[in-house]
Amino acid sequence: MRKILLLISCLYALNSFAQTNSFPADFIGHWKGKIQWMVAGKPTTEFSAQLNIEPADTAGQYTWTIIYGDDQKDIRPYLLKPLDTAKGHWVVDERDGIILDSYVHGNNIHGAFTVQGTTLVDNYSVENGKLTIEFFTIKLDQKTSSGKGTEETPFVNSYPIVVYHKGVLTKLD
Repeated sequence: MRKILLLISCLYALNSFAQTNSFPADFIGHWKGKIQWMVAGKPTTEFSAQLNIEPADTAGQYTWTIIYGDDQKDIRPYLLKPLDTAKGHWVVDERDGIILDSYVHGNNIHGAFTVQGTTLVDNYSVENGKLTIEFFTIKLDQKTSSGKGTEETPFVNSYPIVVYHKGVLTKLD
């Protein structure tokens, strides 16, 4: 187990050194595409989505507007704000009192948050002119535990990923 933790620490350190300065520049623009909503044992559902990222009125901040569906009735106007860019720490301000931590690693920005017993992990990445969005929905109350509780084999909890979203968006402008 200690070897695994050491490997994870080394990978984290290498990733920190390999970060590029392309965030948020590569993300700015109007993106549109389809997102697949996958629940184990059920047919995949697909829906349209847009993500519009533009410089905001306040220097260093960006609009982060998510639009779900072709009818554009589900619009979520958030703000992306730098907190500590040297550490890749940003926040998504939902403008209703909810502030979500996000972190930049390379050309990815991601975060994790829990609401009403469900944890969501999100990842946004830009590669080859495409923006990929992934969401993992995790049920914390449905954990399974294993291990012996020793230093060599500690207790480990695992959690079901009950929903997975993935979409690839193309830049419109």
